[in-house]
Amino acid sequence: MIRRPLPRLVALALAGGALAGCAAPGTSGKPEVVASFYPLQYVAQRIVGTHADVTNLTGPGVEPHDLELSPRQTASLSGAAVVFYEDGLQPAVDDAVHNDPPTHAVDAAKVVHLHAGQEGGRDPHFWLDPLLLAETARTFTKAIAAADPSHATDYERADELLQRDLLALDREYRAGLQKCRSRTLVVSHDAFGYLGRRYHLQVHPIAGLSPDAEPSARHLAELSDLIRTDKITTVFSERLASPKLADTLAGDLGITTAVLDPIEGLASRTASGDYRSLMRANLAAIRKAGGCS
Repeated sequence: MIRRPLPRLVALALAGGALAGCAAPGTSGKPEVVASFYPLQYVAQRIVGTHADVTNLTGPGVEPHDLELSPRQTASLSGAAVVFYEDGLQPAVDDAVHNDPPTHAVDAAKVVHLHAGQEGGRDPHFWLDPLLLAETARTFTKAIAAADPSHATDYERADELLQRDLLALDREYRAGLQKCRSRTLVVSHDAFGYLGRRYHLQVHPIAGLSPDAEPSARHLAELSDLIRTDKITTVFSERLASPKLADTLAGDLGITTAVLDPIEGLASRTASGDYRSLMRANLAAIRKAGGCS
């Protein structure tokens, strides 16, 4: 990837952050953790508790792929105690991290083995596999403990609790999807490959890795044939992307639609929930569509 020169205003902001120190505390006096999007924010908040402040660069209702950073956000990356991000998902974050590397950074793409999407390219949606999210939590815990060693024991204990919760979530999925009439999902975009791989689901996306990609007429015809042949009852849309394609496909075939959340970020209707509650809502939706008992 070609790194573009930073705008003068951003460069000045970064310089100010560097002068303040790479692990400078936030305004509260606590270490500041910057997470680039919601699933990483969830992990960071679970680990740090009240010992550090966590900032999410991607606000509710914002599609993470489309994130653009303000000068203030860019400066916060260089001044953070730990930056938690995924290289390749958000180009604006990648540019800022590479142009002025923070002292402690956790790149989730280096922690887990990213698989290719169905149309090529790295599939970034690893967090829909709770066991892979657990791997990133362990690495983040080591980073924040190194940045703030006085609370290392508390961070390690919090990680143990989070590991336990994510393992329990994995068990819920295995039990809930053990006996299903159908294990085939038609989803709005190619975000559920890790979920399908972990729990033996056949996932067929309408669009590719980008939710804005337009599928070909041939691909839509193939999905229509699949739905008829496998007697699929539901086409899944999502909250942060347009449901138009899913609604049109389902309407043409006289079947229903439901929401399967890729949990890339929080929407206004899910802002009171968290990663585990959204994953459980996904499980309930899959069970209903698949006739699981």
